[in-house]
Order: sequence, then C-alpha cells, then structure tokens
Amino acid sequence: MDITPDAPLCSICAELDLHQILLDDIPRDNAIPLGSLSSILKKSDQCGFCHLVSLVVRRTWILDKFPHLDLSGIECGLFSLDCGCLRNPIPEPKKLCHRLSIHTSDRPREIYSALMAAHSRLSLEIQLMEEDAFKFERPADLHGRRVNDTVDVGLVKKWIGLCEEGHGDICEGAWWLGDDRRLPEFMRMVDVVSMAVVPAPPACRYVALSYMWGGIGAEYWTTKDNIGERSTPGGLNMANVPDTIVDSIQLVRQLGERYIWIDTLCIIQDDLKDKIKQIHAMDLIYGGSYFTICAAGGASARDPLPGYRPRTRTPQQHIEVVQGLHLSVPLPVPIEALTLSAWSTRGWTYQELMLSCRRIYFTGQQVYFECRRDIFCEDLVAESMRLASSTQPLRYSGAGNIAFPRKSPMDVYLTSYMSAIELYTRRNLTVESDIVDAITAITNALAKSFKLGGGDPAKAFRFGMTLMDLEHALLWQHDPHMPQARRSLTDEGSSQWPSWAWAAWRGAVRYQGGGVYAWIDTHSNGPRVTETLIDSWYLVDHDSDTVQLDVRRTHRAYVLPIPQEAMNPYHSPQGNLDPSHLALDIHRPLEPGTLIFRTTSSRFKIIKRGESSARLYHDLFNILSSAPSPSTWVGSVILPLDPAPPASLEFIVLSRTSASPGVYDEESLGKFYGGCMLYVMAVSQNEGLMERVGLGIIHEAAWIASSAQEKVVFLR
Repeated sequence: MDITPDAPLCSICAELDLHQILLDDIPRDNAIPLGSLSSILKKSDQCGFCHLVSLVVRRTWILDKFPHLDLSGIECGLFSLDCGCLRNPIPEPKKLCHRLSIHTSDRPREIYSALMAAHSRLSLEIQLMEEDAFKFERPADLHGRRVNDTVDVGLVKKWIGLCEEGHGDICEGAWWLGDDRRLPEFMRMVDVVSMAVVPAPPACRYVALSYMWGGIGAEYWTTKDNIGERSTPGGLNMANVPDTIVDSIQLVRQLGERYIWIDTLCIIQDDLKDKIKQIHAMDLIYGGSYFTICAAGGASARDPLPGYRPRTRTPQQHIEVVQGLHLSVPLPVPIEALTLSAWSTRGWTYQELMLSCRRIYFTGQQVYFECRRDIFCEDLVAESMRLASSTQPLRYSGAGNIAFPRKSPMDVYLTSYMSAIELYTRRNLTVESDIVDAITAITNALAKSFKLGGGDPAKAFRFGMTLMDLEHALLWQHDPHMPQARRSLTDEGSSQWPSWAWAAWRGAVRYQGGGVYAWIDTHSNGPRVTETLIDSWYLVDHDSDTVQLDVRRTHRAYVLPIPQEAMNPYHSPQGNLDPSHLALDIHRPLEPGTLIFRTTSSRFKIIKRGESSARLYHDLFNILSSAPSPSTWVGSVILPLDPAPPASLEFIVLSRTSASPGVYDEESLGKFYGGCMLYVMAVSQNEGLMERVGLGIIHEAAWIASSAQEKVVFLR
C-alpha cells in the first residue's frame, strides 16, 4: 500500500476539490482559475499540484529550449472532460473523466514551430492513477499506470494477443504480399531455441528487429567464413554480439516465439549478391513479420533495450499525492517519444517502421505497442476489450504505417509515394549510396500493391522515382533550409545519378502545390498536374538501351470559365520521336538515367523576389518577360542561392497546372483560370545534355508570347 503523504498545496490549489472535479464535466469555458503561469512555475517547489502543472507545461511546451521566453500575462485554468469511453459501461454509467486538463489563455508564438517539429500533443493533461479508480466506483480502464524499472513482458504479450484476437486480417501481414507468403529459399532466420542461423522455414512465424548499427565493428557479423559454424546448433555465440541484439533474442524467446530476422546475422555481409537479394526482399521481411521490435532507445547496437533488464532505463514518471489522489503527468505519446530518438533520424528505419504491421517500441520513456488499430503503452491502462478503439486516448498518436486498402484508387498510391519521399529524405544515412536501397521496400510494396510496371518494381521505379507518374514525380522541390549538393555516387557505371531524380541530391525534398511559388515556406497540398504536355518519354536504362516509358496521362478538364483571350492555349509537340532523335551523338553513348522527350524551350530573365532570412538556401525568383510589356512578372521559380543563379535561365515545359494568387502579375496577364500555368524546369546545358537547376511555373500566355522553340531534351 502506498503511504506517501499528501503534497503541500498553495492557497489557490487548496481551494480545489479535485475529487468533485473528476466527477463533474467542467467545460473549458468554465475552467477554474489557477492564477498566472509565471506564479505557478514559481510555486512548483512548494505546491504539489503546481508542480504537476509546471511539469506538464515545461515538457509539452519544451520550455527548456526557450529559457528567456516571456510568459507574463498567461493565465491558467483547470477543467475536466470525458476522455475515452467503454463499449459496455457499468450499470448506471457515471462520468468517465480520467484526466484533468489545463487551459492557458495564450500560447507563445515562438514555441509553435518547435511543438510541431516535436509532434508534441498540444493538450496539457494530468492523469488519475489506476489505484484510485475504486474511489470513483469505476474500473481501472483509461487511468494511469505505474512504470517500473523493467517492463512487464507478460503485458507486452497481452498487447500482441489482443491485436491477434481482435483485429482479424487487418493486422495479419501486408496484403500486397498476396496469399502465398512463403519465404524465399535465400532467407535465413535466427533460431532462438537452437541458437543457430538457419534457412527460414517457408511458412514460419517470425519477428523482425529494427535498430541502429551505430558504427559497431564487424566482429559479430555473419560472413562467408563463419556462416558454416553459425548454421549448426549452438553455433551462434553471443559473446561478441551487442546488447540490442542479445536483448531482442532473449525477448523473443521469453514471448514464446522461435525465429527472429536480424540483418547483421541473417545476411552474409561480405557477399554482395546475398545482400542485394535481401535488400530487395525487405518489403516481404518487415511486411510479413509477426511483429517488429523497434530499438528506439539508444544510439547504437551496443545499447540495451531500455527497460528489458534492470537498470537499463531511468523511470521518468512523476506522481504526486494531492488530496488523497495519485496524479501524474502522462509520459510522451509514441510519435513524440520516437521523434526524440536517434532511431527515428536514420534512413533505413523508415521503411522498417512504415511496413511492419505490429511494432513494439523500446524507448527511454517507456515501451509502446502499435498496430493498425490500436496503441498500448505502459503508463496507460487501455487493454480492456470494453474500450472503443476510436476513443482510446492514444488512438491518433502513433507513428503510422503504409497500409493500402485492397481497392484503393490509383491516386492513393501517388499521395503515399510523395508523402513517403518527404518523410524519408528528412532522415540521415551513414552511406550515401544507400539512398535508394533504404526505401526499396516501400517502392516494392507500392509496385506490388497497385500493379505498377505489371507488379515488377524494377519496371515501376528508377532512382527512387515512380515512372508511371513521372510527370508528377519530377515536381519535387529542395527543402529551402538545406543547401543544395549533389551526391557523389556510382550507380551501375554512371558517375552521378541524374539531376531530375531527388535521390541525386542531399537533403530533404518536398512535394508541394502551387502555393509554394507564392510563399516558399507554405505547407500546401501536393503538386497538381491538370494536363499532360509531354507526349512520349524515353529513358536510357541500365543496359544503355533507350526504352519508351509508359507514363500515365492527365487530360485537361476546365473547372473555371476561360477568358476569351485564353482560347488559344499552349499546345505541346505531339507524336513519338524518330529513332534518329534518340541519340545525341553516335560517338558518345548516353549514360543510364538520361531522360529523352520532346517539348519547347525558351529563355527568361529572373530576379530575386526580395530579401529572405539568412537561413534559406533556396528562394523564390520572379520570371520576367518582355511581353506584354517590359519586365512583366510572368511566373515564379525556386532556385538555389549558392552559387547565385545567372540573370537569365533556359526553361523547358513539363506539364500544365493551375495557379495561386501571388505567382505572376495578374494586372498585366489577367486573373488566373483553371490550367493557366505551365510547370517549367530551369535547366543548364553542357554539350547538348541538360541538368535540372530549379522548378517553377509560368503563365501560358507569356510562354506563347516568348516564341518558344521545339526541342528534343536530353535530361541528365
């Protein structure tokens, strides 16, 4: 029995009747005044309830990053609302308020961006612990739970069982794998019973591990020299194996499972052919796993799974006894805890996270379980079958995954692709040349799910770019806050990857709509192509053969009235290219990755649109034309600032789109109408080969007036 004495209270908090507040439904508008936030922070070492309020505000608002933030004038109040519900409530249902909420009269603007980046929950809550549920004549569901030095493995097993029993096929592996989910012969597993690396039984149930190598040496890798020994019972010696792997193997054994897939042990690390086969099977490995252990609590494989063994984590839960009630500040939700981890910054872990149907996250805060329907954690009692999933407090706070319904429209795949690329390119890779390999599992899943390239990933994607919707895939932009730099790579004999592919460049990329050309930091929806303007696309493949691509076409559909002066719109060159046009120079073969297509080209002056923050490495430039009047602003383009672009650039037309206000001179060219803009690529040219410089949009009337010339483009 906990005999912790009541915490002292200040005069304001002593007037609160917390028992009654937790019984009543107190709306936010009727919040009980607690005084100024500044005074609460000052009293936090003297008053137990002020201490809780202070903790939740400091953690949620990340105040440690803003030591000089002005908090004066912010008033706080206390309210309570229903939070979660039970499917079959007890007879004579009572109010189900398990948390107290703190209302603030204001939130400093300076912290908002930090909160978004940290995926912090904006609500400020204090939870009632499960040991006091009986005082309100209600079950323990949805109350707080104590987090101990070590995780209860039985609780983890219960989470897995609840998912398996209650969610049916939704969480039973990735459906893109089809009905035949037999593992290929080249796959191996660690048998935790015989302690050997064995060929994977075709229909075995297995666990996968997602972790960071962290510069660990090669002494524990499986190699050509030790695979024979490791394949015999007892041959896998744990003496040199780092703690993350040791703990994961023991956890799997304790959970009653037999097989686990661990890359460094199951792939022969000095066998290139074996590595390539395994890399291209990652969608099967993680999508087909029973669950994936995500070691998100350390910085390398040397670190143990936090909380699996004693003294491997420091409990961070703070509980105060106030008016006889045990109250605590909820620990971070899964997405917030993962955002704080080094694991979530690594490139390889992205596809492992997104494709696994069930995940167990070991973080420094606590252990979380996430599947496609539920989220469980140590500090919240949420395992009751009486809980409605849609109202479970953690329901929308997971890390998410790519799960395609069986009959999704094709546009869902394109949205998923663009979103995945944006999130993935924010992460880091130790080896730059892994940039495409580390997302191959996701592109494989997309190809198989939507039958892209006939279901063959090799035909559907090149350099990480989707070929079926190439005219959409080309519309990426560099993150303006990151410098532009090419990757130094060797790809199947080429010195560099093509400039039109996002993978050829370091740093994050964005897929944004037309609004980005009015304000570079806007968070608009993805790019919209309203009409295909390239009739035929060709690509020099890895065998140096030029092949025609099957790019999906978009036909123009007007949604707004078209002014009379626009009834003679821009028309693109039509028809397939003659074979003689597919070679730049018979004495100089084209490198793999060269895109060939026919379009029109024109040159325009550019001018920077005003002064930007010093933190920007890319900025907006106005595209200027001499028609209809000198220096008319006819479009916008985003360009790198280092090196400074020349006074004029060559542009080529890609596709048609709509416009947003603020991207051209509407007074000279007229109000925008549906499809009035052309997506254009700014290019540089060297001996007939073009490279991407930037991407923008230009009004079609200005393009027509520029007397653009038809051209066969060799884009590399």
